[in-house]
Amino acid sequence: MDRIKLIVPADNEAGRRAYEKWNGVAKPLHSLGLLEDMVIKLAGIFGSESFSIEKRCAVPMCADNGVVCEGISQTDSSVTAIVARAMAEGSSNINLMANTAGAEVFPVDIGIKNELRADGLIRRRIADGTGNIAAGPAMSLSQAEQAVSVGIDMVGELKNKGYKIIVTGEMGIGNTTTSAAIASVLLRLPPEEVTGRGAGLDSEGLRRKISVVDKSIKINRPDPNDPMDILSKLGGFDIAGMAGLFLGGAVYHIPIVIDGFISAVSAALAAMICPVSKDYMLCSHVSREPAGRKMLELLGFEPPVTAGLCLGEGTGGIILLPMLDAALAVYDSEHIFDKLPMEKYKEL
Repeated sequence: MDRIKLIVPADNEAGRRAYEKWNGVAKPLHSLGLLEDMVIKLAGIFGSESFSIEKRCAVPMCADNGVVCEGISQTDSSVTAIVARAMAEGSSNINLMANTAGAEVFPVDIGIKNELRADGLIRRRIADGTGNIAAGPAMSLSQAEQAVSVGIDMVGELKNKGYKIIVTGEMGIGNTTTSAAIASVLLRLPPEEVTGRGAGLDSEGLRRKISVVDKSIKINRPDPNDPMDILSKLGGFDIAGMAGLFLGGAVYHIPIVIDGFISAVSAALAAMICPVSKDYMLCSHVSREPAGRKMLELLGFEPPVTAGLCLGEGTGGIILLPMLDAALAVYDSEHIFDKLPMEKYKEL
């Protein structure tokens, strides 16, 4: 956690040079919208207007949540291990989608309920899942700090291996409940406004889930101004690990992509811990969960993709990569005003 003190703002001068480079491309000014903004942001992160994001990966944090015993999900905790194994074997949804974007997938066991042995699964276990937030804290403050450090460490390790951009992801049955509880506190909104059906609940199940979120907040009484208190009382190891990825991006100057609702909750906690960490975050899509857009608005981000996604695992974040590739193909091309018989567009 001490590494957070090393975080500095992104390089605004490199961003300015990227902005000027865009203005030299033979097209109407700012006509690639958010994609231009993201390329400028990437320049600031890398400290240069010339950069590559060719080597990329997704890091799904996998962990179980004790709140599952409250009947807030359609499936039990065994599914977490099943999907984590599929990720490790390369056959899960995130792997299939990552393959199309030229990205690797590094699933992390940060707290799966029953210890899982699988080639390709990175073991960074904190504990055998978290506690039931409807009965008490999810984890100790020490465990929360340890889980955040796992995420920071992962970014450092991946940077050393040459990775240039990391997509966040998660797998953990019950984690839309923990995320809704955190969102309720961060947004100062009642549970019924931020709690959704997750992986598929009927109306009765949704009412039960809302009640559990409400009970969890009342029992734990998190300090809304203390991100680590919120995280330790209401979160999960997956959420903490992703918060660490976002902080690690700022420590090691690597762009970190926000996936959906759960990832955005982690990003918001990271931004509370260190506001400058937002300089190193990229937004991909807006989740179908009720608080998906609200969390992005809290962070000040506008999503380039609105497709009703809510699968998780990092699948929405992966979609951003080919969009960035397409934008960079234009940005780095020779299709520029200086080489064409055209006058540059002017700011009006």
